Amino acid sequence: MTPIRSTCLIVVSTLSLATACGGGGGSSSPNTGTPITPPAEPEACTLPTTTTLVAAYDDGSNDGHSPTDAIDGSLEESSRWSSEGDGKWLIVDLGEAFDIREVRTAWYKAEERSSYFDLEYSLDGQTWQLIGEEYQSTIGTSGFETWPVSDADGRYIRVIGHGNSAADNNWNSLLEIEVADCGATNSVTQELELPEPPADPTEQPGEEVTTPDGTPSQPLPVVALDSSLPPSGNFDLSRWYLSVPTDTNGNGKSDSIYEAELNAGYQDQTYFYTTNDGGMTFVCPIYGYKTSTNTSYTRVELRGMLRSGDTSIRTQGVNENNWVFSSAPSAAQSAAGGVDGVLKATLAVNYVTSTVEDGSDYRVGRIVIGQIHANDDEPIRLYYRKLPGNDKGSIYFAHEPIDRSDLWFELIGSKDSDAENPADGIALNEKFSYEIHVQGNTLSVSILREGKDTITKSISMNGSGYDSADQYMYFKAGVYIQDKLEKDISEYASDDPRISDYAQATFYALEATHH
Repeated sequence: MTPIRSTCLIVVSTLSLATACGGGGGSSSPNTGTPITPPAEPEACTLPTTTTLVAAYDDGSNDGHSPTDAIDGSLEESSRWSSEGDGKWLIVDLGEAFDIREVRTAWYKAEERSSYFDLEYSLDGQTWQLIGEEYQSTIGTSGFETWPVSDADGRYIRVIGHGNSAADNNWNSLLEIEVADCGATNSVTQELELPEPPADPTEQPGEEVTTPDGTPSQPLPVVALDSSLPPSGNFDLSRWYLSVPTDTNGNGKSDSIYEAELNAGYQDQTYFYTTNDGGMTFVCPIYGYKTSTNTSYTRVELRGMLRSGDTSIRTQGVNENNWVFSSAPSAAQSAAGGVDGVLKATLAVNYVTSTVEDGSDYRVGRIVIGQIHANDDEPIRLYYRKLPGNDKGSIYFAHEPIDRSDLWFELIGSKDSDAENPADGIALNEKFSYEIHVQGNTLSVSILREGKDTITKSISMNGSGYDSADQYMYFKAGVYIQDKLEKDISEYASDDPRISDYAQATFYALEATHH
């Protein structure tokens, strides 16, 4: 069967597209000769945008080259999905429904063999529609080949492999897959329900998890801490500034304690201090001054400052104070203070908001404990949440593609407001470590606890927009409360427990590194 092809897109090479959509001409009135303007047609989408692929799956029979390797942005031969046998499949999840226009594939050993495959799409992961079958990759292709798509409203793409042209070779080995779309469609989708994996898959749960650079993840070691010292006596704070919810200069915004002052012994016994076991404690009230008028929540939080106190370097911009992804243009990498990054922390969450006000149940008990912030959006916000009826908390994170809805990923327990007590959750005052690792367009998040398996989730940020020339990054760590009062504080009685609610976390190790 010939693959379905778009009538408005013609493939002119593996890397470029030309449009060939015909346009109608105007007609004239036979009586007056006055041109009649035809009705305006909706502007055609001729430049699809690369979609963020949030997850990838197979049936578990891969050889250790997992589905995630096909959406990590790398064309290295070691980073591929491989599964042997006719009919083996790979599913990629776009997170929501899109008007899909292209699928792009890059196959392993494409210089010497063709790979055979079919393409399908689906909204619910159960009912599949054919894009095309009996596709055959082109021998000698370097990089991606583009397969146009027509009238596909879907959330999932499935690649069904049928081996390759090498003799006696039934392997399906995909280096990378990309999907391009012309916008979200708002169609109703369903979460993917996968079949049970084989009884003895190649990769068993609980095996050692490694970070993208191949280094085994380990909890960050906690050095001896001195409870008599301010936070900067135990932690190097020369590359951070601190936000606290006070307004000492009367500008209507929260105060910022910049690098020099912060690293010279600053502490505040209400919001930021050394606790009796030497930890660096952040206490954030539910009400207080905020960093800007566009921010809904208060915070006591560190912000990465690579300039280390050199105030001749601006806080914002692609400059020596901030960092970029290695997938950004080379000029941006040269101008930035760092490329890619790893944020490691060991901490305990001591308290979260517990008083529920009408209409606020979706906010209670949640805080952000680590972030990567960009110009206006956040590649990641890492959440801890403990509901009032539970004795353990959940861990999850949000990824925010530029100009698109947040994508959510659960690591421990659930983010839902009616979630049950997570069986393997983290209790208040229980120490744990997190690691946020960015390499190119691959974002990995790990949760590490002594005596327990490391939990890691890696996603591709291809198409999220953070690899453009003007996007800059900085790490944040501390307590960014995600709860607030429903009314102005003056409308509450002085003894109302809601106005005294707060969140608190204590950090025992903190480290940020860049290339």
